[in-house]
Amino acid sequence: MSIGQILALCGAVLSVVLSGMGSSKGVGRAGETAAGVSTENPEVNSKLLVLQLLPATQGIYGFLISVIVLINTNILGGTMVPVTMEQGIGVIIACLPVGIVGYYSAIRQGKVAEASMLMTGQRPEMSGKGITMTVMVETYAVLALLVSFLMVNAIKFG
Repeated sequence: MSIGQILALCGAVLSVVLSGMGSSKGVGRAGETAAGVSTENPEVNSKLLVLQLLPATQGIYGFLISVIVLINTNILGGTMVPVTMEQGIGVIIACLPVGIVGYYSAIRQGKVAEASMLMTGQRPEMSGKGITMTVMVETYAVLALLVSFLMVNAIKFG
């Protein structure tokens, strides 16, 4: 395996690990709040689950970029295509937006989800507004996903 191939795989790892760490933290924090709110108001439990799930999407975005890197380098096909060191560095750089933005936005989204859960616990009819506020943080993760997708696909291998 060449240094370029190793660097490309490191890019794939970065995108999934960073975004996954952020998602797990965001989902975990939201879950803690959901447990407390559900204790006080069990009727809103299903609405809280929707809010808890939202920070998980950043981890999915990082996973998606990792899979695209693995497909483009043909690691999933069994024989990895030649990857130069410059291409490998390019893959790392291309994976950073979804990894870094995914990490931070998932944590921030988890915090907004927590606040929305508290609001929903007090006023269940406000759950739609809470979901909207929580989804707004997602905008930046989607933009980072798009940038990483375009950058990874701009690198021509083989």
